[in-house]
Amino acid sequence: MEILLQLIYSGIALGMIYAVIAFGYQLTFATSDTLNFGQGEALMLGALVGLSLVDTFGMNYWLAIPVVGVFGLFQGALVERVGVRPAIKLKSEFGWIMSTIALGIIFKNVAENIWGRDDLRFPSPLDESPIKLFGANVLPMEILVIGGALLMMVLIEFFNRKTIFGKAVVATFNDREAARLMGINTSVVITFSYALSSMTAAFAGILVAPLTLTGATMGSVLGLKAFAVAIIGGLTSGLGIVVGGILLGVAETTTGFYISTGYKDVPGLVLLLLVLAVRPSGLFGKTAIKKV
Repeated sequence: MEILLQLIYSGIALGMIYAVIAFGYQLTFATSDTLNFGQGEALMLGALVGLSLVDTFGMNYWLAIPVVGVFGLFQGALVERVGVRPAIKLKSEFGWIMSTIALGIIFKNVAENIWGRDDLRFPSPLDESPIKLFGANVLPMEILVIGGALLMMVLIEFFNRKTIFGKAVVATFNDREAARLMGINTSVVITFSYALSSMTAAFAGILVAPLTLTGATMGSVLGLKAFAVAIIGGLTSGLGIVVGGILLGVAETTTGFYISTGYKDVPGLVLLLLVLAVRPSGLFGKTAIKKV
């Protein structure tokens, strides 16, 4: 029972990282009906920039977090301006897909040339000795990951509901054309949604880095699994993304321990296929109704 509880703790921490990245997919989909398929690379860059700040320049980990967040904002805005906006203007249905994938590959190659191809160790800001929680061991960093991920999503929800610019984001999501007629600069809103999306991924990167090895390839798998979480939970539901992330994270840790690490990715993929077959809008997503 103790081992199972430890696996659940680790699965929840992993699932919350998936959820934060998936939340970034939701942000861009809400304003522009597009997705940044370079989200994993945004996470990777956040982790590596954080590593340089902490390890090379000696910056305190807690001070490095907002710096990485600002870096993520600029990186996301760059992706939208260079890769997404031209495709939207040309009304290219698949242009933004290829552009975001291409930019992700470019960012990965740049990271390999700057930081190398070897995985690096990110120093943990917290004690690495496990603590007892309800009879099972849990790492302090895992608790920080869960709390930090929840805090990030709560702050973004607060921003969307309580600030003027956040309400502009919501208005753009509800009806982009109506928002434009009301005087909202929807182009700026879309750019900001991409910036916010990459910021959440970069934040997830510096959160998860002390729990794993940091390198140029770390974001690819995390980005794909987060996309699966977004589909499972529903691209229109914040709650669904959290639930989907936890389901996938716990499924991976328990399968990897009780069956084999070679099969830990299978339950999530099976769940994804089932959701797509039974409920394509996601477990908590809303089915879109188009008026003609």
